[in-house]
Amino acid sequence: MEKIRLGVVGLGHRGRNMFKLAAEAFPDQIIPVAACDLITENWTETKFQQTRPMCEILPETKFYTDFQTMLKEAALDAILVETGADVHAYFCAEALKANIHVLSDIPVVASVEEADMLWKVHKESKAIFSTGSNPNYARYTIMMQELFKNGYLGKPYYMEAEYITGQHWEDNLYRKTNPLTENGNWRQLLSPIRYCTHSLGPFLSFVKEDLRKVSCFGTGPQAPIEEYKGFPRDDVQSAQFQTDSGVVIKLLRTGRCRAKIGSHTYRLFGTEGYFEDMSERGKVPRTIRYNSTKYYPASELLEQDGSATPFECLHNPAAIGHGGMDYRLLEDFIHAVLNGGTPPISLKEGLRMTIPGIYAEMSAKQRGILLDIRYPWDNE
Repeated sequence: MEKIRLGVVGLGHRGRNMFKLAAEAFPDQIIPVAACDLITENWTETKFQQTRPMCEILPETKFYTDFQTMLKEAALDAILVETGADVHAYFCAEALKANIHVLSDIPVVASVEEADMLWKVHKESKAIFSTGSNPNYARYTIMMQELFKNGYLGKPYYMEAEYITGQHWEDNLYRKTNPLTENGNWRQLLSPIRYCTHSLGPFLSFVKEDLRKVSCFGTGPQAPIEEYKGFPRDDVQSAQFQTDSGVVIKLLRTGRCRAKIGSHTYRLFGTEGYFEDMSERGKVPRTIRYNSTKYYPASELLEQDGSATPFECLHNPAAIGHGGMDYRLLEDFIHAVLNGGTPPISLKEGLRMTIPGIYAEMSAKQRGILLDIRYPWDNE
């Protein structure tokens, strides 16, 4: 295969930008042949902060409203699954059945049953599956991985992450987000803790034990009830996960709050060191800090710029999308497809960072009951 015949399903903000980036940043490897969405206007009209409609940006690409027709006619080698998070699994499974390589956005599945189904379909497919978790490419993730690999952190035993979104009740993200599919505005319906992949993914990239237990509590709706448009839910959820060896990860997720701070924060406590990536706080910029008993220059707490942009993207004008993280994600996926290599973030890794959120939601609905987490590979 000299070039990848690429398609996309789901033309919301994320799908449009990822497909456009793949076509424009990798012209020697990608042919953008097909795009699919239930809403024709997502292809023909200017939307989602873009200055031109997709049909003008990629005039040689054929647009479909029926996914199965696209799979049959477009002769795709690979596809980007960028639908709403509630329906990723169906599109991934159908593509894998047709032996089409998949790069799926996260969360990967919406239920334990979908996880079992997708795992089975993937094992029977000749195609690769790659998880679109761009925080795994962030500078802070790479730094944690390197510090861990070099032994500077020792054994991580406690980690915590925050993902703060919907910062103002009166101007919240969910009320203004356009639906990505016609089956409803999934952002408005999804429990905050279910979108845990941005937070768990970076830690689980080097903590190879699966999370096995979870307890989660929610606050209920705290804004005026009319603000929820018929979908009241927890504004904040806090979960604690644990591995079999006792490693603990605490995750705070918000749907709505008044905290005027940055979205992502990570902290790691290890037997030989400490690491934190602290999001911006007012005039205090995002900052990375770490120390280690095994690295003399960091015997005291070191501090540096907390930009998420990978170092290798700093001087590459083509490396755009979440500070270059999307570029790196696509670059590795393209390399794996063209060279028959290992997917950069496998389906198993994607499920490891997705399934804990499903069980955390179950726990929150049962007032924090401690639950065991099951994965599709447990009985293999």
